Amino acid sequence: MGKLSVDFGMINSDNIEQLKKINQACFPVAYGDSFYRDMAKKSDENLCKFAYYSGLAIGAVCTRVEPIPDDPNGRSRLYIMTLGVLAAYRNHGIGSKLVESVMEYYESEKDGKLSTVDEIMVHTQTSNMDAMNFYMDRFGFEKGELVENYYKRIDPPNCYVLRKKLR
Repeated sequence: MGKLSVDFGMINSDNIEQLKKINQACFPVAYGDSFYRDMAKKSDENLCKFAYYSGLAIGAVCTRVEPIPDDPNGRSRLYIMTLGVLAAYRNHGIGSKLVESVMEYYESEKDGKLSTVDEIMVHTQTSNMDAMNFYMDRFGFEKGELVENYYKRIDPPNCYVLRKKLR
């Protein structure tokens, strides 16, 4: 089947249940109602979006801008909260297209709305080699520090921080 052609669409209160279903199918952790309320309320369609194939939501990325802790200059980063593609549609470039769309938005706004953003970051479970390879091999992320007991109800509970400098 090769690469699939997808359209992107905004996450909002009318379709937030689709995001819940995708996340439930893709992740070993459950996100609380407050996560979904926040995504429906204030998601930026350039940072949080669905991937649609033939009208069906088959994947999603949810990213936010957050301050870099303890940065003396008040700089920010893009934080990928979730990136998921339904199993039947994996290995067709959908996840890559979602991440690329966020990176393209950064490039278009790096001197504007995202002028304080210096890096992009994601937490990845230590056992999830597919995700680590995805971010490192396709996008040039670097493996950073180990965070012990990051996850509460899954094993292993540890994760790595993966980062990519953008400036």
